Amino acid sequence: MRRAAQFAFVMLTFAVGVSKAMSADVQNFAAVERGRYLAAAADCGSCHTVPGSDHPFSGGRPIETPFGVLVAPNITPDRETGIGAWTDEEFDAAARKGMRRDGKRLYPAMPFPYFARMTQEDVKDIRAYLSTVEPVHNSVAANQLPFPLNQRMAMTVWDKLYFKPGEFMEQRNKSKQWNRGAYLVEGPGHCGACHTPKTVLGGDKSDKPLQGYTLQGWVAPDITSGQGPLAEWSADDLAQYLKTGHNRFAAAAGLMGEVVELSTSRLSDDDTKAMAAYLKDVSGPKAAADSSADAHVMAAGGAIYQDLCSACHKSDGSGVPNLIPNLAHAATVNTGDPTTVLRVILQGAQSVATDKEPTGPAMPAFGWQLNDVQVAAVATYVRNHWGKAPPVSADQAKKERAALDARTN
Repeated sequence: MRRAAQFAFVMLTFAVGVSKAMSADVQNFAAVERGRYLAAAADCGSCHTVPGSDHPFSGGRPIETPFGVLVAPNITPDRETGIGAWTDEEFDAAARKGMRRDGKRLYPAMPFPYFARMTQEDVKDIRAYLSTVEPVHNSVAANQLPFPLNQRMAMTVWDKLYFKPGEFMEQRNKSKQWNRGAYLVEGPGHCGACHTPKTVLGGDKSDKPLQGYTLQGWVAPDITSGQGPLAEWSADDLAQYLKTGHNRFAAAAGLMGEVVELSTSRLSDDDTKAMAAYLKDVSGPKAAADSSADAHVMAAGGAIYQDLCSACHKSDGSGVPNLIPNLAHAATVNTGDPTTVLRVILQGAQSVATDKEPTGPAMPAFGWQLNDVQVAAVATYVRNHWGKAPPVSADQAKKERAALDARTN
């Protein structure tokens, strides 16, 4: 009897140990999967992976800022050049507080002012996921800013002006869907990092949230409640665009194409709908009309449009739903800054292809065929025939051409 009792005790102890181990494995797996999803929501891959690289999150991608170039660091679990030797607390401090392991401040190219809205648990789950990716030995010199901007001491002043730590707080008078969308937009999605206008010091203009900004040679348009360029977009249109990169009005390309490919297309339908519901509730100014385009310029631009553009966009500019943008409702057409319109005329653009919209049409480049006066004319025509945006000058076309050549070279 004693041996039987001892055996039963041993087996029970073994079973309890196995049960605890299995429970821990399930919990760890759940954390990793949550982290995988949140890393996509936070769009970590866009900055920390060189496009076309076989080594995700290994860093080395240059990040163009108004002050110079920063290079995204390695966040794989390599212990020497990545974050493998970091504690969870150190990772959280970097993500949500902008604090490096050595106590120095991070530059806001790392969007810690937005990630500060995330919960500590969410950030810990992202770390759990990153710990499972392939460790890559890749040492990156992140700070390539010119003197004195490369001195991080100035970040202490910047933080006091623009960094407000604190997790996202739900609004009780709003729906669960609205609050989920607000959390994603204001936190991991860090939409304001591109879409909110910036001060001369690179901080958000807090009185103009999500009202549009130009960076890295692309216009991130006003995405507020529909009083601006997205006036005719419904919440369903926004959700479809985030999920597929296409809708009846527009197609994502450039930086937004990357965001869709690596981030929003990987979110659940519920989450993209939540983001759309929140964005449609964010107030913004009514777009100011400017119909001062010269009649002769409009006539010249119209002729160029009919010759080069109408085959795809159609004579009435309506395009093809879910494939070719409708010029009357494409957000970047009717903005004050013509950068994106000039860029796609000069250089062309490839729209994003996603699982739900696998066809990503491309617009050919016309910079080789049109001079600066002609580029300005067709840009002015497109922006004024289907909108009321300011006319474009040949000098603006010339500057954009030079900027594109500089990036290429």
